[in-house]
Formats: sequence, C-alpha cells, structure tokens
Amino acid sequence: MAQSEFLLEMNNITKEFPGVKALDGVSLKVRPGSVHALMGENGAGKSTLMKCLFGIYSPDAGEIFLDGKKASINSSNDALGLGISMIHQELHPVPFRSVMENIWLGRFPTRGFGPIQFIDHKKMYTDTENLFKDLDLDLNPETLVGKLSVSKIQSIEIAKAVSFHSRVIVMDEPTSSLTSVEVEHLFRIIRDLQKRGVAIIYISHKMEEILEISDEVTIMRDGKKIGTWPAAEMTTDLIISKMVGRDLTNRFPERFNVPGEVFMKVEGLTSPEPRSFKDVSFDLRRGEILGIGGLVGAQRTEVIEALFGLRAIKSGSISIKGKQVKINSPEDAKKHGLALLTEERRVTGIFPVLSVHENGAIANLVRYQKPYLLLDGKKKKAEVDQMIEKLRTKTPTTKTLIMNLSGGNQQKVLLARWLLTNPEVLLLDEPTRGIDVGAKFEIYSIIADLAKQGKSIIMISSEMPELLGMSDRVMVMSEGRLTGILEGSAATETEVMRLAAQH
Repeated sequence: MAQSEFLLEMNNITKEFPGVKALDGVSLKVRPGSVHALMGENGAGKSTLMKCLFGIYSPDAGEIFLDGKKASINSSNDALGLGISMIHQELHPVPFRSVMENIWLGRFPTRGFGPIQFIDHKKMYTDTENLFKDLDLDLNPETLVGKLSVSKIQSIEIAKAVSFHSRVIVMDEPTSSLTSVEVEHLFRIIRDLQKRGVAIIYISHKMEEILEISDEVTIMRDGKKIGTWPAAEMTTDLIISKMVGRDLTNRFPERFNVPGEVFMKVEGLTSPEPRSFKDVSFDLRRGEILGIGGLVGAQRTEVIEALFGLRAIKSGSISIKGKQVKINSPEDAKKHGLALLTEERRVTGIFPVLSVHENGAIANLVRYQKPYLLLDGKKKKAEVDQMIEKLRTKTPTTKTLIMNLSGGNQQKVLLARWLLTNPEVLLLDEPTRGIDVGAKFEIYSIIADLAKQGKSIIMISSEMPELLGMSDRVMVMSEGRLTGILEGSAATETEVMRLAAQH
C-alpha cells in the first residue's frame, strides 16, 4: 500500500449543535513538515474542527486518518497518544505551581520501589532544562507560573506541546500576546519542528504572519470549507475577500471625529512599584482617539489601570475638565465618567456562565435599583436589549450564555456594558485582540462613531496597522516611560518602533 502524501486527513467532518450546523462536510489535508494555516472569521468553524481533531468534540459524521490509517479519537488523551497536541488560544495554566510542574502535569516522572512511587523532581527539572535548551527558551523551571507574563506562559504551552513528541501541533492564535522579537523566536521553533517532519496547523487573524510562515492556507466560512491554496499565491486582500465573502476595500472606517478642547490631563503619573510606569504626562481631547503603542513590558496597561483606580499612584495628578480629581477605585473612575475594556476579556471581562443580558447590565446595576434593594427588571432589560441591538451583536437571544458567543460578539457585549454607564472617556486595552477581520471592522466603526459623538478614547494596540489607522495621535511608551507623542504624518511605523525601542 502506497504511503499517503498527507500526515493528517480530516474527511467530510460534520458537527451540529442545537440550532446550529457548526461544520458542514469539512475536509482538511495536512502534509508532514508543513505549516498549514486555517483561517476564517469568528464562528466560521475553525475551533470546532480542531476540537473534533483533539477529541474534545465527537463529529456527527466524517473520518480522520493519520499516516493513511483511520484514527479513533474520543478524548484528548486519545489525541495525545496519537501524537496530536493543541495549544489553545485561551491559556489555562496552574498559577501556583512551577513551570516544570505545569509542563509535566498528569505525567510526572517518578521513582521508587514497586507500588510505592514518588515524584522525581530532579529528573523533572533536568527534562525541563533539556526541553528549554532544545527550544532556546530562557526560563527557570522552578519559577511559579503565576509570576510570569502572558507571553512567557505562551512559550511554556509551546514547550509542553513539543514535550509530547507530537507529529501534529495545532496552534490557535499563538502570537496574540507576543512581541515581534518573541514572534520571530516562535517562528524559529516552528521551522525547526518542520525540519523534524512535524505538521503545524496554524490559526491566526494576523495576515502578515500567515503569509510569512505558512505553506498552505485553508479558508472556512459559515461552517464550510471555501478552499485550500498555496500561501505563495495569496495576498492579504485575497484572504480577506475569501474569508468574508466580499471585498473589503478599507480595513478601517472613514472617521469624522474632530478633536476639541482638552478633557483630561495627566501629569507626572508614577507608580509605587519600582519597575512600573514613572513620570507619565499627556492630555486627552474631547472626541479624540489617542493610541498608545509600545512593546510588551512598556507598562501601557498599567497606566490605564491606574487611571481606572485599579492600581495605586505614588505621585502625579489627574484632572478632568480642568479640575483635579482623585481616583482610588473603579467606582471613583465611573463617577468621573471613565470606562475600561480590559485586554483579557475571558479573564477580566466576561462572566462566562452568565447571560448576555446579565453581562451587559452588571456595571450599571445602581441605575436600575429600586427601594429595598430591588431592581427594575423591565427597565434593565429594555436598555440592555436596545444597546445590544444598537451594536449589532449576533446572539440567538440576550438569555444566551455569553461564553457561547464569538470573540467579536463578546467584545460588543462588553462595550455595551460600559456604554450603558454613559462614559465620557473609554479606556480600550487591545479592543480587537483575537477577533477576525470582519468583526474588527465593526468594532472600529463603533469606536469611530463614539469619537464622532464627542467621547474621548484611549486605545492600546500592539497591531501597528490598527494603531496608525485608528488614532488621531499616537503616544509611545518604553519600559514605563513616555518616549514621545506623534501627530499626523509623523506617526509612522518606523517612528513608533524607534520610540518603543528607546531605553
């Protein structure tokens, strides 16, 4: 029997959930030693297909072959045993355990006599060190994972997948929290894995990455496969048009906002933590989108969390409409018209087991309070439903659990939550992270419309096109310091990177 040219074949995979056909006869063929990009908007079926491969879901129809042999995958253990591993977009480490314990969780090396076995910490340390050396990772195996940045935790997940000696590795948005230097390091690891014959299925919304690292591109839309093409034949515009089913002539909406007078002024803002932000000063105009650029570790998030009362301030001042204010808590921030959309929506944004309605209303319950701690349910429902509809949020009903919505629609619910508080200043931390290109345009349109209405917006973004395409001015930070504010034609990718790299 001739050996198959494909390491992995998924044939006619179908999966239905109540009221939704998530996968409709989807086929995927992946060659050994190749990087196969899997693309599509949120809700296209990419994650569902990969969950069928990894044994999280059982397909209703279809077959999976590895090396030309039919594979039976009924659980994640089955998948791992067959040499298939998956790095999920949402990271779930055990924060109070060490790096090495997270990597070898469930398969700790042991030593002892007969039935009496103990965890062999020395071997676990050595095995982890060797793994890191092989991947050129600079991490201490004994460090608590909870003390590490998101990018370091991402690196640990990659190391864990490699430790299974997997032949197929699924990487779901692996660079969403990585700096450009870390992305290059990841790509070196991927190329090394390719040389070993490992097949990588790479899911990302970042077009530039896809075109750089992929050999083939498969595009899905509405639970169906649109087609597979050599990456060398694809362009960003071509990929987008096939993903959304129409041409997107502009990646960013036309903006009609006109920045006015200074609404908020920040002077000498300094954190009590020695390695955090120091002496940060800027002003924010009414109706302005002020972008904040910088590399991971620039302390951008820390600054806007301080503005929202989530972090202490050692010195400096915040003035709103010319009057100095004290913001020591999120309640103080809300009273002064501030709202914060956090970077990690699944960790610090949504309440996954609550409905869309409850997630939308939760920041504004005081508004619906009646005597004796009762809530005006009718008013609450009407206002939340109206805002959800206004933002064109796709959800079966507002009673649907928010965790069942796509990333873009979850983000719209969080925006609705804060818009119901009627804020004057929106602090947006990576507002389109992990969101597909079509949903991104919708979020951009909402932001542009809010600025046109006179709302003041501070937007952190690690995506250079987004930062430059949506901002009236770009403020750049490096290692906790403000290194420059760029306006108009001065805001270029080269200049942002120059300021971001200053020490």
